[in-house]
Amino acid sequence: MSGEMGNGPGEQSEGPSKAKQGQSRAEKRFETSIAYFERAAKVIPGGIYGSKSPGFLVPGHFPYYLSHAKGSRIVDVDGNEFIDYLCGYGSQIVGYGNPAVDEPALAQARKGDLLNQPHPVMVELAERLVGLVDGMDWAVFVKNGTDATTLATSIARADTGKQIIIAAEGAYHGAANWCSTNVFPVFTQAEQRDVRYFPYNDVAALEALFRQHREKIACVILTPYHHPTYKPQQLPTPEFIATVERLCHSEGAYFIMDDIRANFRLSMKGSHSFFGAHPEMITMGKALANGYPLSVLLGTEGLKKTASSFFITGTYWMSAVPMIAAMATLDEMERLGGTERLAQLGRMLKEGLESLGREAGFSARISGPLAIPYLTFDEDPDLFLNQRFCAAMADRGVFMHPHHNWFISLAHTEEDIAQTLEAARGAFAELRD
Repeated sequence: MSGEMGNGPGEQSEGPSKAKQGQSRAEKRFETSIAYFERAAKVIPGGIYGSKSPGFLVPGHFPYYLSHAKGSRIVDVDGNEFIDYLCGYGSQIVGYGNPAVDEPALAQARKGDLLNQPHPVMVELAERLVGLVDGMDWAVFVKNGTDATTLATSIARADTGKQIIIAAEGAYHGAANWCSTNVFPVFTQAEQRDVRYFPYNDVAALEALFRQHREKIACVILTPYHHPTYKPQQLPTPEFIATVERLCHSEGAYFIMDDIRANFRLSMKGSHSFFGAHPEMITMGKALANGYPLSVLLGTEGLKKTASSFFITGTYWMSAVPMIAAMATLDEMERLGGTERLAQLGRMLKEGLESLGREAGFSARISGPLAIPYLTFDEDPDLFLNQRFCAAMADRGVFMHPHHNWFISLAHTEEDIAQTLEAARGAFAELRD
């Protein structure tokens, strides 16, 4: 499909207007994108929110604004096309513009999306998720991950009558004040006061926190594996998972699995099933509806009464279109090969990148699950090589994030992986030289 949507990977366009004489290569390549950003800076704080800004990537090598996408490819407003390994920050699992998802969703949009009462699909989707995700008995739908994790910790606090939340250092659980990584912590101190952190996989540190705060702990919230920004990903050890469950049981605290990011990329039964964990609540989102705004909190029977006592509402939380899309996404995942296919493609990418890195003289290492890879260099603690590598890949038409994990989708093909590895061969050579 290269060339169908815009310029093919590595090709460039000067956009709708003639590039001005004396512009840099990047200014010519992203002329329209930069013009939009200059306009945005006047009317939107920061121009683009947080990690979505190219300044969080590598300025001059990534577009500021995208125009459209199809399958595994994205196209910016200047017509540059990229093989995409960010997948809408993980939201795309069966590919951009997948008609199997979009057609039923858009058909419902024409009949009505946000109605006074929920559409029956809410019941059908809840039943399906409860039947699919191991150990869960009820479901509450929200719009994003922050909604789900905040509701989960609030239910744990209400049910236990305790306040302290335990989380892993560097973990991201949303943008609410209680879990925010805001650079101005003085404004959120009251809400963060009862959150305690420990190094992921550190059993001794976790046990020490439980001793220190005995009879005050409401819950432990963890991602199924650790994916801190700027660092290699860590898989949980069996001892760690067993310790979390033992300590929560002894304290009468709840184990919450924040599965927003991995969400069905590791197991159709939930990432906790993949790692052999048994949480009492699970949050899911991102790829749940292939990019349509929907997240969910799932829980066990023992917490249903407490969850029922909450005033759970939001104007858009019962929107029918995303729920229709979620049902279709689950069907399409199964049709396209599911998690086994994602792992197969991820293994091809991992083995290819690590081999090419060794050939070029680098200790390039892919960490994390095969379907959610992240590359780092052993000789590069400051991620300078990461930034240079991802910039070189973007110059060659491959979109990879230097600080955030990547994602494989079921729209990626062996041809995409082959083109990516060919681009990587040139990128590694550029770094070496």
